Amino acid sequence: MSRRPEILFPLFADLPVLDGVGPKTALNFEKMDVKRPRDLLFLLPHSLINRQITPSIQDITPPAVATVEVVVGNHTPNAVKGRPYRVTVRDAQTSFQLVFFHARADWLNEQLPIGQKRVVSGKVEIFDSIAQMVHPDYILHPDAADAIPKNEPLYSLTAGITQKQMFRAAQSALRLVPVLEEWIDPSVMEKFQWSDWKAAIEAAHAPASGADVHASAKPRARLAYDEMLAHQLTLALARNSIRRAKGIVTKGTGALRNKVLKSLPYSPTNAQLRAFSEITEDMATPRRMNRLLQGDVGSGKTLVALIALLAAVESGGQGVLMAPTEILARQHLEGLQPLAAEAGVVLEILTGRDSGAERRKKLAALAKGNIQILVGTHAVFQKDVEFADLRLAVIDEQHRFGVRQRLDLGAKGAAVDVLVMTATPIPRSLELANYGDMDVSVLDEKPAGRKPIETVLVSNKRLEEVISHLRKAIADGRQAYWVCPLVGESETKDWAATEERYRLLRLALGEENVGMVHGQMPPAEKDAAMADFVAGRSKVLVATTVIEVGVNVPTASIMVIEQAESFGLAQLHQLRGRVGRGSEASTCLLMYGTLGKTAERRLKTMRDTNDGFRIADEDLRIRGAGDVLGVAQSGLPRFRIADLENQSDLMKIAQDDARLLLSQDPDLTSKRGEAARVLLYLMEQDKSIRYISVG
Repeated sequence: MSRRPEILFPLFADLPVLDGVGPKTALNFEKMDVKRPRDLLFLLPHSLINRQITPSIQDITPPAVATVEVVVGNHTPNAVKGRPYRVTVRDAQTSFQLVFFHARADWLNEQLPIGQKRVVSGKVEIFDSIAQMVHPDYILHPDAADAIPKNEPLYSLTAGITQKQMFRAAQSALRLVPVLEEWIDPSVMEKFQWSDWKAAIEAAHAPASGADVHASAKPRARLAYDEMLAHQLTLALARNSIRRAKGIVTKGTGALRNKVLKSLPYSPTNAQLRAFSEITEDMATPRRMNRLLQGDVGSGKTLVALIALLAAVESGGQGVLMAPTEILARQHLEGLQPLAAEAGVVLEILTGRDSGAERRKKLAALAKGNIQILVGTHAVFQKDVEFADLRLAVIDEQHRFGVRQRLDLGAKGAAVDVLVMTATPIPRSLELANYGDMDVSVLDEKPAGRKPIETVLVSNKRLEEVISHLRKAIADGRQAYWVCPLVGESETKDWAATEERYRLLRLALGEENVGMVHGQMPPAEKDAAMADFVAGRSKVLVATTVIEVGVNVPTASIMVIEQAESFGLAQLHQLRGRVGRGSEASTCLLMYGTLGKTAERRLKTMRDTNDGFRIADEDLRIRGAGDVLGVAQSGLPRFRIADLENQSDLMKIAQDDARLLLSQDPDLTSKRGEAARVLLYLMEQDKSIRYISVG
């Protein structure tokens, strides 16, 4: 049962309470996701029409909207069926025609009596050298002309709803708006000089100029902030609820970590050292850790994850590392097993491939605590997988594991610390929107000795040239990836394209030199092809995007991406990150066919920078927030007013404001706390209220 505050009841009534909205119109509104008066309030006008009265249509440049006082002249009925009915009218300087299709003569004679004055408003156009207004939006007696809005807001529409209906319904919804107590911190209100919520919503629906429909207009900025604040309160409440839940103090001794670090041929970067200490300090508190580790391709996240897992083992517990695909899980296994062996730690893998006696044996060892670190896919969350003492769960490739799943993981009741990793740098505004419930560690340095990758744009027409360049590189002992295009939605077509390229390259470069991996191959064949490439037995690996994440072959120094224009920026950056992992200078060739403007912008960005954070910001500008994270699986909020791309500064203030409020008033019982509860109900974040009592 909803405990929605009574003051909000009118805003959550059925839509037909509004003027001019019957059951049929309500169904049309539903297509726009408008089901209650409250939804209509958050559907703001996108532009406005100036309907101020002018003396004559000669004061405007057609086609344009004009509002003029006229004297009604002759009526010319539609003598021939299908022809319009015309009424000649005269303003202060000139005459023009009002044109009506399918109109009744008796109605028109009543509306426009000859010789009488009327105020008409509508779009004036020139047709056959004659100025005309087709179906005026308004025909009123001069005494009633005040009913025409001076600046009429224009709304997005759907089939079956006119601007007039929309305007009338919005005005009716505005009459239901109550005065609400202020939920925004007074210092923020003062800083931006915002008005209260009621005044802001009224002003947003009554723009007086073009500047008033811009996102930066004060009323709109305030309403955007309200949405962000409600979202950040929800995330902060979830975060507090997880932190209040009893955690386990996991204090590592550093003994295993030191063994691993000593065995490395390089020193960790300062960013890695900073992340080590943030994570291990977090694990050592009685609160549950809920942390995001984000870093660019090749910034060394896997080592940081291992150090965290070793801290769990050092304190007598176990750790698990989950990857979204089996191929990634196996790569983690290959990368981590030698390091775990150095520390004398038992590290095993569990995937959907394990079955029968082999699976039972692993599960028994895990339940006894004989397996200290488990690597696997999300299958490790199946009911029969039990740990002796699980302390830390590391989740790789976080963007495939959204807010909701994270909260579900927390709700499992286990007091495990959670570290999620993403290999795709996330623009700051999206990080705040999607991970506001988490603490964040950032790896913003590359290990020493990494050379920047030179990126070159090459037309598809130069295929022969690229192949001969590759022939020479192979002779010099170098290795290359050749990524085949995304042919379309059909994976079968992608494999066909890969196999065709594989055949061509074997003919050109020698059969023994070319290997292939794609998603359709049996796992054993895929593993064998990867193993041949890693060992240097094959020199060129032809692949689909299965190699996008995590493959580590330091000797590979060339990446060829065919039809690069069909890939997104984040994906191109991930693919390019497969090379440049050794000491040799590396090259990435982006081959393209026909280039549209956006594709050209993407490829030039790739050519001009190796910085994943810059690339992520550009990706956000090109594609928008939903596409960058994939709204459906990311749990990214669908804001009605706020614009994540352009208002990230407000999101940060909202996060600070929400966290400060909850630090002072964790149960939202103060005057401002009560107002914040009303905000959560208004923004339909009722579910977050339950976090107040959870813990």
